[in-house]
Amino acid sequence: MLIGGSSSIVARSLYAVAPGEETRRDRIGWMMPFWNVLTEVLILLAAALVLGAVFEHFRQSAILGYLLAGLLLGPGALGWVHGDAFVSAIAELGVSLLLFVIGLEFSLRRLLKIGAVGLGGGALQVVLTCVIGAGVARGLGLGVQESVAIGAIVSLSSTACVLRVLADRAEMDSVTGRTALGVLLLQDTAVVPLVLLVTMLGGEPTVGAIALGMGQSLLLIVGLALALFVVSKLLLPRIMRDPTLTRNRELAILLAVVLALGSAWLAHRFGLSPAIGAFIAGILLAESPFSVQIRADVGALRALFVTLFFTSVGMLGNPVWIAENAALIAWTVGMILVGKTLVTTLVVRLFIPKIRHAAGVGLSLAQVGEFSFVLAQVAFASGVLGDRTFKLFVSVTLVTLFMTPYLVATGPGFGRVLQSLARLTGLSKTAAIEPSATGLPHAGHIIVIGFGPAAQRMHAKMFKRHGSILVVDLNPRNLTLARGMGLNAQVGDATNPELIRHLRVADAAIVVVTIPDHRAAVTIVRHVRAVAPDTPVIVRSRYHAFADDIQRAGASVTVDEEDWIGRRLGLEVNRLLRRQSNADPGESGQ
Repeated sequence: MLIGGSSSIVARSLYAVAPGEETRRDRIGWMMPFWNVLTEVLILLAAALVLGAVFEHFRQSAILGYLLAGLLLGPGALGWVHGDAFVSAIAELGVSLLLFVIGLEFSLRRLLKIGAVGLGGGALQVVLTCVIGAGVARGLGLGVQESVAIGAIVSLSSTACVLRVLADRAEMDSVTGRTALGVLLLQDTAVVPLVLLVTMLGGEPTVGAIALGMGQSLLLIVGLALALFVVSKLLLPRIMRDPTLTRNRELAILLAVVLALGSAWLAHRFGLSPAIGAFIAGILLAESPFSVQIRADVGALRALFVTLFFTSVGMLGNPVWIAENAALIAWTVGMILVGKTLVTTLVVRLFIPKIRHAAGVGLSLAQVGEFSFVLAQVAFASGVLGDRTFKLFVSVTLVTLFMTPYLVATGPGFGRVLQSLARLTGLSKTAAIEPSATGLPHAGHIIVIGFGPAAQRMHAKMFKRHGSILVVDLNPRNLTLARGMGLNAQVGDATNPELIRHLRVADAAIVVVTIPDHRAAVTIVRHVRAVAPDTPVIVRSRYHAFADDIQRAGASVTVDEEDWIGRRLGLEVNRLLRRQSNADPGESGQ
């Protein structure tokens, strides 16, 4: 009562008007939908927290818990959450933030390297899957329009699920991960023409209208990329080098959020997919030294929105209908998984040399994606899909999304089995050298956290013997100095666990922590040990009193400054004493 009463007092004080006007209920009534939506969001997040923790406890993907939370709480089951449009909009932002962060992992140069398999392989996969899917549906007795719509629906895979699982498994930089990303990006781009195609099946636009729409979309994507390029190259560097951002971390985090959400909004404003706009912004920012820190700053926001995305997808299912039609759903799921794995594997095999990589991509992309819900809803609203067919493919999509973590995890083993069979049959003729799967130029890199005077002196003594050095610091001046010495330098707050994970410390030869703040040093060491228990960590301890804390946190070697200074002072005292003892007796007597 106290909380409710105080809330009413605040509401009345904020929205008070003169007597004789509308009632208080009318004045603040517009706020009720907001609180209803907030209640649904809170319920979804709480259920996702509980079920996600349960799945993680049993060493399964938390995504399964998020999907199950939406399925159980949605209108098809308990009905506690009704799927307000606001929740769906937040979920769409989740996908956009996910692709923004993925874009920060891929510079423009790296993206161009996967352009052939992405553009050619992705386009071929979508077309072939559409044609084969429509042919199978037609062979089962469905109408032409319904068959074409089904082919379009099953051609798309889940960008959000696959990339999230690949990131959790640290496989985004593997050959399979990079190839899957290229195909998925093409699929996301194909959503616009596929929606136009499905709409045309309902009898609205003409072929010319579809071609015009596709051309306009392409021009808008190019224009958006150019606008974001100008911002990332001309405006952003000046802002990020402002000392104000270095002094106040809140401002830097706010800037990262504005960049991530702003790029998604800009794409939506132009009538494009927000996810595509966010990804373009990410890859352009990946060229800057600020990409690592921006990625860390938007990490928490991304986790929130992506969780809401998966729960909102789960809400589309109806557990009762799924149980009643389990045999039909299982049969359809089996056909889709086998068919898409085969088609994608054969297509990707045209662009990459090893069968095992192609097969891994094929199995990882065998599910039906979240954008397929959009196509199914458009087809259902226009009368192309019947009620039973619509429910079938919504259920099939949910089932395959539940299977995605296992498909991605099984992909490498499945690929190795096919590679062995191909080698036995003499079909495998691939090169012996594979592309590097690491994110840094060479394996065994050295990570230096903090590049103040201590690290700079260390560079003069040792770094010339090692060719792969990554410096992480928040001070732009130190980074400029490091780059001037020929080192790879990134802006970043290493006390952020997301940044430590991104640096791939498990692959590093050594991690060197040179910052003077002992609390920050302890935090960094703990984060490093959480993901890389075996990587050697050398840490500077400015004061002897804190050396034990750093050692207990997991440092391999702790360089105690006061201990070393004491030793140095003792050496200098002895040196001067020896000099005095060797001096002329008469001079010393003076």
